[in-house]
Amino acid sequence: MEIEVEVIEFRVPAENNKTIFIWDIQTGFSEAFIYEALWSVYSAFGALYLLKVCPNAAVATPGFYAMVKFYSSAHASKAQRATDKQCLFQSSPVKVRLSTKQNPNLFFGGQSLSHARCQNLANHYLGFNGWSTRIVTLKDISKCADAGWSLHTASQGELLKYGCVAELTFPQYGVTCRGVGVAEDVVDPEKGLEEKLWKRGRLMKWAKDKAVVGAFEKVLLIVFGNGKIAVECRVNQEEVLPDDDIEGAIQVNNISWTDFEADGGEDEDLPWDFTVDLSH
Repeated sequence: MEIEVEVIEFRVPAENNKTIFIWDIQTGFSEAFIYEALWSVYSAFGALYLLKVCPNAAVATPGFYAMVKFYSSAHASKAQRATDKQCLFQSSPVKVRLSTKQNPNLFFGGQSLSHARCQNLANHYLGFNGWSTRIVTLKDISKCADAGWSLHTASQGELLKYGCVAELTFPQYGVTCRGVGVAEDVVDPEKGLEEKLWKRGRLMKWAKDKAVVGAFEKVLLIVFGNGKIAVECRVNQEEVLPDDDIEGAIQVNNISWTDFEADGGEDEDLPWDFTVDLSH
């Protein structure tokens, strides 16, 4: 007997077979109501990465359309088959199709998930007690980079830079992996000690979150058709993650203040894709 197997990564799902489109949604409902109704329907099929609802174009029939993006292609396919031509929450049936657009970004790997999305995905498949994190080390490495000064702003200021190594453990599977996070920003000396302390706290949190995300990026969830799950961790043999000292060992892209401001929202502004599979 052949058992279906799917690999779930802690990255933004970009594959076309993980996205479904819903249209022929009636007027008379608010966007907020439609969002909640669709979320209730489709989250029952599996973990959702994204759901968007928008009104039809002015030249089209009044109403709404929606996009739902799953982490699992099997869940997306099952949801499409089960809800196509069904009324769901309205008096007339909706149309549901799988996307067929080929995404060139697939060849370069998907984007990283946010810290919150990593936690939600792990909780969905493994439960709240199925994984844990530990901060191995968190250090101020400002003096180890460019002598502690930066010219990222118009006026010279003090560079604050923190590095973190976090450990991610899956006790039921005997799997452990680590990630690294670095965050930096420049402090204007004219704004005083309070501003410096506030930014220091934010940078420490961001470095920790980035390290946890880095650890999750190495994790593969092996989901079997019978409901069983296995956990694997991709290990980079060249990566150096010491237990007690990160100075000189962290080799990752710096995470700046503006990077985190841009990543503050959970709903990424993804392009709409209306190429769909009409064969279902």
